[in-house]
Amino acid sequence: CRRGTSPDLMELLPQWLTAANARGFAAPVQALPALLDAARGRTDLRPAALEFAGPRALWLARLNPDWRFALRATPGGGTALPDLDAPDQVQLLWQEGLFAERVALLAAIRAQRPAAARELLVTTWATERAEDRLMFLDSLRMGLAAEDEPFLEQALADRSRNVRATAAELLSALPDSALAARMAVRASACVAVDRTREEPGLVVEAPHECDSGMERDGVVAKAPAGRGERSWWLGQLVEATPLGTWERRLGGRTPAEIVALPVADDWRSELHAAWCRAAVRQRNAEWSRALLGTPSAPEAGGPGAVSLAERAKLLSTLGGGERAEWVAGFIGVQGLSEAFQLLGVCAVPWAAPLGRAVVDALNIARDAGSYPWSFSGVMGLAERCLDPAEASRLDGLLAVPDESEDAAPGAGGYWAEAFQRLVTTLRLRAAMAEELGELQSP
Repeated sequence: CRRGTSPDLMELLPQWLTAANARGFAAPVQALPALLDAARGRTDLRPAALEFAGPRALWLARLNPDWRFALRATPGGGTALPDLDAPDQVQLLWQEGLFAERVALLAAIRAQRPAAARELLVTTWATERAEDRLMFLDSLRMGLAAEDEPFLEQALADRSRNVRATAAELLSALPDSALAARMAVRASACVAVDRTREEPGLVVEAPHECDSGMERDGVVAKAPAGRGERSWWLGQLVEATPLGTWERRLGGRTPAEIVALPVADDWRSELHAAWCRAAVRQRNAEWSRALLGTPSAPEAGGPGAVSLAERAKLLSTLGGGERAEWVAGFIGVQGLSEAFQLLGVCAVPWAAPLGRAVVDALNIARDAGSYPWSFSGVMGLAERCLDPAEASRLDGLLAVPDESEDAAPGAGGYWAEAFQRLVTTLRLRAAMAEELGELQSP
């Protein structure tokens, strides 16, 4: 259905809430019911909406069953946390509090004093339920450091398989951990430079078994349906191995040189996919660049990024400017048909080169007589993510274009309508930001 030329105000609400919260504004009391109704229908709105609504929203949520989500979404259901400098109060809540209150307490301490949070967790670890241990362990992702290793090593022997797997994942994110070193030894035995050929390449010998040591270090023995066991084990070993291992192991080559090497016996995609996962887990920008390749590569994403989802994850390890530049290059060569997922990881508002690439690609699609509704997702993203300063550049796109014989019927009118809505939305966002005081007047 056609959306007309008016901005979709509900789609702009997340940005408005973020800006209002950044300025320290609070919701007027008369707006609370509508705000809670909006957050009830959209889970992505809830954190910002509840922050803007403040404590009154929790009071209202206790009176209306439709708004009970606010109690569940707020750690501790709105219960005030004790002063973290009052050990007796902290211990009392940790020993006797509800689970949500204890999760909120542990997260608050971890954010300020990582070691103290871990030490508090140790005091009751042996008596916690398995599902609670898993949630508490997950809180250690924040501020993860080498000091957490002894505790995580002990958790590798936990009764719960999920707890063991999480402990192993956290340890593998610490490149100097003993687990990472053990994984590096195992993975290094599987991948080597093939010296029997004139041209250098890699040869892979996947594990023939998953022994108890591998299982203790988080390798899942049973492969999913449709996956070979040996490739399943290999992928897990490589994913958990510090990426610096390969530069030392494979003749001092750079990540880009390693990724460019041919891989024997059809192991290339499996090996590269595991390196992709490792680059994301270890937040390694150099390896991410190597695996992404150039945006103009024939495979439209580099040798290792076998899916748009993997490309998006690799891009997330790069800085905002570099990320936008890569996606702009991708759109310039590949067009918009596969860019939606990649645009979703770019910082808002989009950097000028990315914004120009999107607008140019939309203009090309319009002039080509493409089906306009197939670009509605990107157009919706542009409404929310283009820099409002770009609005003046779009004025030339507001007229109904001449339709070629092979254009979709009525496409010209739809495109003009969509660009009109885009311009109107950008100007509304500029006014919205100015009203909230984000923009300084000249």
